Amino acid sequence: MRKGLLLYNPAAGRFPVRRFVRGIIKPLKDAGWSVDIAETLSGTHATQTAHQAAQEKYDAVFAIGGDGTVGQVASGLLHSNTALGVLPAGTTNVWALEQGQKPFSWFQWWNLRDNAKLLANVTPQSVDVGVCNDRPFLLWAGVGLDAQTINKIEPRPRLFKHVSVPHFFVTTVWEATFWHGLDLRVYAEGKLVEGHYLVAVATNIRHYAGGMSVISPNALLDDGEMDLWLLSGDSVADAFRHFYELISGKHLASEHARCIPFHQVIIESDANFSIQVDGDPALGGSKAEIKTLQRSLKVLMPKNALYLLKHPQK
Repeated sequence: MRKGLLLYNPAAGRFPVRRFVRGIIKPLKDAGWSVDIAETLSGTHATQTAHQAAQEKYDAVFAIGGDGTVGQVASGLLHSNTALGVLPAGTTNVWALEQGQKPFSWFQWWNLRDNAKLLANVTPQSVDVGVCNDRPFLLWAGVGLDAQTINKIEPRPRLFKHVSVPHFFVTTVWEATFWHGLDLRVYAEGKLVEGHYLVAVATNIRHYAGGMSVISPNALLDDGEMDLWLLSGDSVADAFRHFYELISGKHLASEHARCIPFHQVIIESDANFSIQVDGDPALGGSKAEIKTLQRSLKVLMPKNALYLLKHPQK
C-alpha cells in the first residue's frame, strides 16, 4: 500500500480548506493509499514537514494550497523518492492551471476530491527545479517590478485575496509610477547582456502573471533549461505595454522583450533589488544567481498533462 501525506495550508486562498480535507481520504484509500494529514504552520514548516515525510519514505506529499505552498513543499522533497502531488486551493494556482486542474473553492468544493482522483494512480514524473540564491523554486524567480509588487502585497489578508487580480494590478501601477527600473548585467551561457529593465524573470513553466499570460509557450518541465525574460523600460507606460503584450502574446515578437534560454544565469546591479520566488517575497540584494537542477523532483501529474514533459514516463 502506498503512503501519502495530505499537507494543507490553512491560510491559503480565498476560502479556508480545513473542513474539506478529510473528503480527500476516501478516493485515495479506494486507490490503495494510506493517508495521514498535517497542517502547515509557516512556509518553513511546510518545507520541513515535506522533508521529514521524504525521510520517512512516504510515496507522496499532497500539497493543498497555492503556488507558494507548492514551492515550499517542493523544496522539502528535492532529490528524494517522495513525489509532490498538487491539490490546488490557493489564490493563484498556476502550476495546477498549466496542467488542467481546477482549483478548490467553497462553490466548487468537489474539485479537491476530483483532483485527488486524477493523481491517485499516475506514474511519478521527474521535473526540473530552479534555485535562486540557494532558494528552490518550481515556477519562477524574478527581479524588478513584479518582485517589487509581491514584496508590497504579500502576505495579504484573506479579504484582499477575493480581489487578488485588481489588487495586484493597482499595486503594480502604483509601483511603476514611482519606480523606473534597473540597470542590469546578465551573465548567461558565457555571454554578457546589459540594459535597463523593468522586469527580469526566470520561468520553468509556460504561464506567468497569475496564469493570464503564456510567457514561454514551448517550455518543458524536464529539459534542463529555463527561460529568462528581460522586459525593458522605465515608466508606467512601458509597464502597461508589457502587460498588454504578455496577455496578447505579442511579447514573443516585441523589440522590448528578450528571451534567453539558460542552465545558469547571474543577474547583477549596482542597486539593490527585490526578488520573488514562486510568487512569494524572497531576500533581495544586488545579485541573483539562478541555476537549473535537472529532473531533481518527482511529481504526480494528470495523464493529459504529460505533453509538458520531454521525457514522460508512461
